[in-house]
Amino acid sequence: MSPKKKPLRPIHNRIRVLRAERDMSRAELASLIDVNPQTVGALERGDHSPSLDLAFRICEVFGLPVEAVFSRTEFAPMSTEIYRKDQR
Repeated sequence: MSPKKKPLRPIHNRIRVLRAERDMSRAELASLIDVNPQTVGALERGDHSPSLDLAFRICEVFGLPVEAVFSRTEFAPMSTEIYRKDQR
């Protein structure tokens, strides 16, 4: 998606964090979801919004529900969420 055509309501994601947790390269994820590595990079940067089908394929790779990977609002850093849960 070109910078001029950014969506009015962007879709945020945790793809980069999830890949890092699993020590997975962009190329490895791209192969599993049948896209090229540049598409994975564009998704991670927020330059591209996934189709519903692509979002489901990504979620299947990570074994997570859509709302754990994608959101209309920015995700809080994982460390903040983990720290908050430990303090209850």
